[in-house]
Amino acid sequence: MTFFIRKETLRSAFSKKNLRRIIFGAETPGGKIFDILLLIVIILSVVVVLLDSMPDIPSAWHRIFNVLEWIFTVVFTLEYILRVYCAGRRKSYVLSFMGLVDLISFLPTYLSFIFPSFHFLLVVRVLRIIRAFKIMQMGQYIRQGDYLYRTIRASIPKISVFMVFVALLVILLGCLMYLIESPINPRFSSIPRAVYWAVVTLTTVGYGDITPVTGWGQFLSVVVMLLGYSIIAVPTGIVSGEMVKNHRYLSPDRTKGKNNRRPTCCCHTCGKAVFDAGALFCPYCGEGLVKSQKKQIPPHRRHRDTDSEHLPDKGQQRES
Repeated sequence: MTFFIRKETLRSAFSKKNLRRIIFGAETPGGKIFDILLLIVIILSVVVVLLDSMPDIPSAWHRIFNVLEWIFTVVFTLEYILRVYCAGRRKSYVLSFMGLVDLISFLPTYLSFIFPSFHFLLVVRVLRIIRAFKIMQMGQYIRQGDYLYRTIRASIPKISVFMVFVALLVILLGCLMYLIESPINPRFSSIPRAVYWAVVTLTTVGYGDITPVTGWGQFLSVVVMLLGYSIIAVPTGIVSGEMVKNHRYLSPDRTKGKNNRRPTCCCHTCGKAVFDAGALFCPYCGEGLVKSQKKQIPPHRRHRDTDSEHLPDKGQQRES
């Protein structure tokens, strides 16, 4: 009888529901311990990869680093398998940004058997420190990141048109400088080299490897330098304008008390209710939100404040 009780206890402890609370829920005691231990392992693995790239370290240390690397790889592999197993929408998690980062955190170790240079791609594990935002309860910064992402995405069309204009401008300036300098200055031997000079001068970098020697060439250089300062200000103005337009995203009516809001969707990863209708990322775990998730919360449940509860998916409903 005791054996069956222990078996049922172990089965409930390692059920998909409990594993999801530990792996994706940073509010529970088990979830906090899991995330803190995972953060320590991530930092140690990144340090090992950085030290392993140093040729001055004795070969004995490199062997130790190799063993540690395989231990970290096994840990991250098991963690990724558990995340896929516990995710409410497995496909959405696998294709999400953090899902791809989790996959890349251990995949280069296996690929290093075929491509040895892939081993140092493991430094991408540093991106996994983003999970510290969830561990340290910094959801506000995730919200600010969502706000910044909205602004940049809205600015892309205007900046793209501006970049086309800049490309045409540097080609025109390069051709003009080629016509002025090529008869006398051997450094402007072709139009591509003159265009390279125009790009370097327009961005106010000024390497100094190609310089004009004629009077008209130097005059044109001054004009290009002045244009460079004005061109830098244009993308800044575009992004600032979009930030003003999206300021409503952080207005008081968007950040009022939770009891006065209604959930609009449910995160497929952590299972929590999201109250912002325009949110692109979950404010609790940072995963991207899919548009189809808007239909996950039934209308008769939208009057409840489920911000601190996990909304069960279809699999959990069948278990209950």
